[in-house]
Amino acid sequence: MLTDGADSLGPSCEVLIVGGGPTGLLLAILLRQRGVEAVVLERRQRPGAHSRAIGLHPPALDALQAVGLEEIALARGARIEHGTARRHGGSSSYHREHDQDRYQDRGRDREHEHEHEHEHEHSLGWLSFERSWPARPFVLSLPQSLTEELLAARLAELAPDALRRGEDVVGLEDTPTGMRVRTRSSRSDGTSSSETRPRVTRWHASMLVGADGSHSTVRALAGVETALRTYPDTYLMGDVADPAPPGRSEGHGRSQDHGRSEGSARTADPPGTGPSVGTSSTATIHLGPDGVVESFPLPDGRRRWVAHTGTAPSASSAEDLAALVRARTGQRIDPSTCSMVSAFTVRRRTVRTMLSGRLVLIGDAAHEISPIGGQGITLGWLDALALAPLLEQVITRDLRHRLEDMPLLREAARRRLRAARLASRLAELNMVLGRPRSGPLARGRDAVIRAVLRSPLRHRMAWAYAMGWAVRGRPAALPRRRT
Repeated sequence: MLTDGADSLGPSCEVLIVGGGPTGLLLAILLRQRGVEAVVLERRQRPGAHSRAIGLHPPALDALQAVGLEEIALARGARIEHGTARRHGGSSSYHREHDQDRYQDRGRDREHEHEHEHEHEHSLGWLSFERSWPARPFVLSLPQSLTEELLAARLAELAPDALRRGEDVVGLEDTPTGMRVRTRSSRSDGTSSSETRPRVTRWHASMLVGADGSHSTVRALAGVETALRTYPDTYLMGDVADPAPPGRSEGHGRSQDHGRSEGSARTADPPGTGPSVGTSSTATIHLGPDGVVESFPLPDGRRRWVAHTGTAPSASSAEDLAALVRARTGQRIDPSTCSMVSAFTVRRRTVRTMLSGRLVLIGDAAHEISPIGGQGITLGWLDALALAPLLEQVITRDLRHRLEDMPLLREAARRRLRAARLASRLAELNMVLGRPRSGPLARGRDAVIRAVLRSPLRHRMAWAYAMGWAVRGRPAALPRRRT
């Protein structure tokens, strides 16, 4: 029972959204554009400062277009147009065998081989997003802090007071007249007291949306059951200055320069090798006996590195990450330029239902998946795009029934959970491929990857990574406003 702070009746709204991350903010904008009075409660008093998630797939750009933010996001982000897989480690004869295979019948000379390759590393193949989503043939790399900044500014344009920071949900009740939500607020009450005085406020809303992430308070308070699976894999990631080798792109935003020295003509890459490692439009996966190392372009000449650290990680610093990258790829990164470093474990959690009474759960609150694959934000935004018009219908036409009793909402939730399960399986496949492997297991894995990336199947793989499977058609560019 709460005893501190005054207990006062707070405002009411049509849809109360808990969670001011990318998913909650996007849903609020979509609803406000439709004339629905949506308010966002966010526990954090200040916006997040770290990059966190960075991948915005083509369907996510559809969502940004729907709220008028695609152009500015493209201007501030870095476009990942290609992916390349490389193998590090193994015997000299193994490398010679596959290097010869790489150039067989290609009419290319070994002088075209990338001069910056580590002496024990070679290409397994590459893919392009050009055919998987022709209108937007790339994945946009945009730090989550910038994504949230753009969304919060857009929401403020529509409704200056719609985002309420410093509001921590501590209780909720589903009643016949709507949802009652209690929050503990640490915002200043405007008095001259030197201490911030917590307040308990009662909110009333026709409908409640839980978009408060994988550790959802709303989900826990509502008693929604979940299925949880944990994995033994652990990782270390960090953002550093791009260690592009001499004559390569420095990684600023979008680039059409794949390995061209300043003032020289572009030399075509050997067939099967694709764009150069470290170019500003290329994501690179390094496979080896000690585990995977991944790198992704970031805006402003930076690059994110992610390294598998086994099942009992001891690495946690930027220096640790630099040592792992050097040992497994031969590339040197400068830990002094690191703006974020984070060690993390992996799990999957899925709700039994996204709908409960007058409550809807979306994004990570409904379906947490492995960050390996980077599809979490896009999944949450597709939830918002699918549910926004249906929530508008509920608000304007029918509030007599529980949400799970409404066929259109029930079917939409079923499709969203099905998409999340598919994304989870793809992320699990990525984890399995990136685990430490040596001997016959490594050679078998590499042979399969080589076969896929050097055949038409690579276009299917690019389509899967671009999340072409996640949508049927595209949302309208301009959401319909309610009259």
